[in-house]
Amino acid sequence: MPQRLSLTALLVDDYDKALAFYVGKLGFVLREDTPLAPDKRWVVVAPPGSANGLLLARAADDTQREAIGNQSGGRVFLFLETDDFARDHLAYTREGVRFVEVARHEPYGIVAVFEDLYGNRWDLIQPIPLAGRAQGADLHDCT
Repeated sequence: MPQRLSLTALLVDDYDKALAFYVGKLGFVLREDTPLAPDKRWVVVAPPGSANGLLLARAADDTQREAIGNQSGGRVFLFLETDDFARDHLAYTREGVRFVEVARHEPYGIVAVFEDLYGNRWDLIQPIPLAGRAQGADLHDCT
C-alpha cells in the first residue's frame, strides 16, 4: 500500500499573522481555511506546485505555546526546495525574510538557512540532481 506524508503541523500563535508571512512573504498558496470552532481553524498552506503542505496549528496550551519557533530544538526543521535559488533568495530578502547565513555550495546543492516569523529554521535549497552529483556538477554563483 503506497503511503506519503501530506501535511506537517506547524505551531503558530495566530492564524492571520502566520498567513501574512507564509502567503504574503514566502508566496505560499492558501489551500484551505475552514473554521472548526470559534477559536480553531483548519489552515493549510503550501509552496506553489507542491503536493505537500503545512497545517498551521494555533497553539492550544502553554506547552504548545512554548514550542512555537522551536519545534526542532534549534535545528533546521523544514526544507524548501526551489528550482531557482537566486530568484527565491532575492525575493525573500526583498520581503524582509531573515537569512541567518550566506548562501553556500554543498555537494547536494545551493543552500541557505532562513528563519520564519517564529524563529523556526528552514533550508532554502536548490538541489543538484543525483546524476549531476555523481559527475561532480559545477555550481554557478548564487550570490
